[in-house]
Amino acid sequence: MPYSIFGNKFTQHSGITELMDDLNAGVQGGDDILMLGGGNPAAIPAIQERLTELMQQLLDEGKLINTLANYDGPQGKNSFIDALAELFNDLYGWGLTSDNIMLTNGSQNAFFYLFNLLGGNFSDDKKKKILFPLAPEYIGYADASVSEDAFVAIRPKISELENGLFKYHVDFDALKIDENIGALCVSRPTNPTGNVLTDEEIIHLDKLARENNIPLIIDNAYGIPFPNIIFEPVTPFWNSNTILCLSLSKFGLPGARCGIVVANPTIIKAMSNLSGIMALSPGGIGPEIALPLVKTKEILKLSDEVIKPFYYQKSQKAIQLLQAQISTPKFKIHKAEGALFLWLWFKDLPISSNELYKCLKAKGLLIVSGHYFFPGLDQQWQHTQECIRLNYAQDDDVVERGIAILADEINALYSEVN
Repeated sequence: MPYSIFGNKFTQHSGITELMDDLNAGVQGGDDILMLGGGNPAAIPAIQERLTELMQQLLDEGKLINTLANYDGPQGKNSFIDALAELFNDLYGWGLTSDNIMLTNGSQNAFFYLFNLLGGNFSDDKKKKILFPLAPEYIGYADASVSEDAFVAIRPKISELENGLFKYHVDFDALKIDENIGALCVSRPTNPTGNVLTDEEIIHLDKLARENNIPLIIDNAYGIPFPNIIFEPVTPFWNSNTILCLSLSKFGLPGARCGIVVANPTIIKAMSNLSGIMALSPGGIGPEIALPLVKTKEILKLSDEVIKPFYYQKSQKAIQLLQAQISTPKFKIHKAEGALFLWLWFKDLPISSNELYKCLKAKGLLIVSGHYFFPGLDQQWQHTQECIRLNYAQDDDVVERGIAILADEINALYSEVN
């Protein structure tokens, strides 16, 4: 059956569908598959217990079935939007109203709306692209545009640190913005690397965006104030030219598919219209469950005292295991500053990262090949073929067994060329 141009683009193989297929296979495969690839958050007992209590309370009060039995508006559940505006205003003094916030069916849904609103083909025959100032970037961005060739990215500056670590920085000397750019987009913390853009980098990017009359999109799915999986001191950032995207997924509700967008009312209205056409309304279950946590600010306490320390300890333990078991001096780990992942760099890797992914998958270990995380960047850069993303958030036994398999494979590969 022949498909349209749209159909051909969105039915072809993509990194994000491979990742989600692997994630599902890992969930269904039980102990036979070590799932260190996808972005599923950890099952943190204290969070799961609290969410269970909230859902039972909603069920007892009849609110759960009421939410399931009714549509919200295209902008999302009003009570949750109002509570979010009050929370952000109390914390940061941003002066938000309900016109500044909307909900989506997960962050991926939000970025599809944004990239197609701000990039692609325009009525004056111009084509605008979304610029990623710091590659690598999130795998899910790569195919989230109806237009072909929709993204452009800038290679990072790389600082090699002590103790086998390194860090990416924005190369502002290489960052050029012209009339063909429709928006800047960064994630903070960055998926896949765990990098956190400094306050100075964010301020500089905001200045460039405003000078060029384009918005700065900040993907804050792992950041402040919730779920606060961020290990560096940072200043939350928003202004009327910023589009800030948050999520309930990494708080512990990925199945609820609830993304949050904070932007100026014009952007929110445009996205709400898209939401009405494409989805009627975003799902209400996640907002209904999280509403009392936001209204009482308990979401901050759980994020600060439970979620953040849990992931920090997991990240440090995984780093210790990797560095103890992988023997080649060509192995580097990006400094773990946040998110659920470690970004591993194998200099002069004897095979491509995608070939490494296939070898590990055959041995029951799922990771993600790094080459998927450079949308808009020339793939001739060898570095794109030397990195992988590893999710350290799973059970300790799974992480330990997975790292042992990875270490054996890497040590064997480098021993063959030495």
